[in-house]
Amino acid sequence: MYGYEDVTGSLIQSYSICKRQVWLMAHQIIPDQEHPYIEMGRLIDDISYDRDRKKINFENVVIDLVRNDNGNLLVGEIKKSSKALDSARLQLLFYLYKLKQNGIEAKGQLFFPEERKKIDVFLTSELEAGVVSVINEIRDIINMDKAPAFKKIPYCKNCGYKEFCLS
Repeated sequence: MYGYEDVTGSLIQSYSICKRQVWLMAHQIIPDQEHPYIEMGRLIDDISYDRDRKKINFENVVIDLVRNDNGNLLVGEIKKSSKALDSARLQLLFYLYKLKQNGIEAKGQLFFPEERKKIDVFLTSELEAGVVSVINEIRDIINMDKAPAFKKIPYCKNCGYKEFCLS
């Protein structure tokens, strides 16, 4: 039985895109690691924002970037593109929620280096309730006996699980 602590930022990010992907990831079914979009995402993450502290591991969270923003803690999530903006925002809200649960107040920022774009993210009480609801829904998905049925969506053409789902 999977619990609250099994929900990760990657699962949160996938939730907005594909529930099947959530189940596959949670059950350690690994996507094609040589998929061009996965490799490109790794490269962009590696070469962007060199001056900042990167890859901070905290409980079941891996924060891409941490910096001091005029005396306040800023946590950032680096993404290849803003196409999946809602899922990126939800992932960062999850990180802000986890930090708050541990007494750490922070501001969030999404970074899209290829687009030279930044978006501020703040955890409000309403958004926090939404994050808790998503965590509970993800727990329900990963506790299912088998993956949710495949549904073709536009994201499928760029997904590392494409071969698994379409075969």
